[in-house]
Amino acid sequence: MSLPSTLRNRRFESAAARGGPNSHAKKSAPASLPFRFLAQNIEMDAQNRHAELFYLQKQIQSQTPMVIVLEDGERIEGCIEWYDRNALKVRGRTRMLVYKSAIKYMHKLGEVGL
Repeated sequence: MSLPSTLRNRRFESAAARGGPNSHAKKSAPASLPFRFLAQNIEMDAQNRHAELFYLQKQIQSQTPMVIVLEDGERIEGCIEWYDRNALKVRGRTRMLVYKSAIKYMHKLGEVGL
């Protein structure tokens, strides 16, 4: 028996226990089915994540001056102090926490042509 049919049967059993499918009792929201990524997408994401972490770690260790361009066009200059899954801490004129979702792109301070 597959997972969707098992969930469907349980939903009907619980409705019958409350007084049948046509009862006027308050109906609960249907159970959501689990979302699955394809194995290929997970492997590709893991490779991209590994490359991102390697790049950030290298920039932290060498204290490379970076330019971070945000989605709204603002430029932040400074060295990356640390990172986690969702944010970077940048030390420039001030220390700043930058969400990765707000970053459009970043490059080393001396690079041009972007």
